[in-house]
Amino acid sequence: AIEKVGSSGLPPMYTELKIVNEDGSDTPPGETGELLIRGPNVLPGYWNRPEANKKIFTEDGFFHTGDAACVDDDGYYYIVDRWKDMFISGGENVYPAEVENAIFQLDGVLENAVVGVPHEKWGEVGRAYVVLKEGSILDEKAIIEHCQTQLARYKIPKQVRMIEELPHNATGKVLKHELPRD
Repeated sequence: AIEKVGSSGLPPMYTELKIVNEDGSDTPPGETGELLIRGPNVLPGYWNRPEANKKIFTEDGFFHTGDAACVDDDGYYYIVDRWKDMFISGGENVYPAEVENAIFQLDGVLENAVVGVPHEKWGEVGRAYVVLKEGSILDEKAIIEHCQTQLARYKIPKQVRMIEELPHNATGKVLKHELPRD
C-alpha cells in the first residue's frame, strides 16, 4: 500500500478499464487520458435517452467516466482530475487538481479552484480563485511565486483572484462552471 500511495488500485473483478487519448487510442502506462470502464457492474445506460447513451458509451461498450487518469506499469490506476476540468495551455494539458494541490500547501489558503481562461498567445492559461483563511496576508504575487517552486512553467496560474467564497452545490462540490472566465 505504501508503494502505491494515491492509487485507486487494480481493476475490480469482472471489470475492464482502459485509458484513452482524445482520439480514442490507448495511452501507454504513465500517460494521462480519460478512464473508460466496461463490465457487469457498470450502468447499462440512461433510461429512455438513446442519444445520451451514444455519447457516453463506445461502440464496444466502454463507459466514459469523465475522469482523467493514468495507469502504472504494474496495472495500478490513479485518478488525476476530471477530464472536463483539464485545459490546454500552449499545447500542454493542465490538470487543475495538481495546481490546486500546490496552492493549498500555503498556510493561509482555505480553499481554491483553478480554471482555464482564454489567452491570445497560449490558447488558455490558468486562473486561480483563492479563498484565504481569516487573517491571512497572502497576495497574488506570493501564490504565483510559490507555484513557481512547485509546478512546471506552463501550469503556473497567470492570474490569481482573491474571493470571499467559492460557489458550491448542496454536497459541497465546487461549481467551477460558475466561476467567471472573462
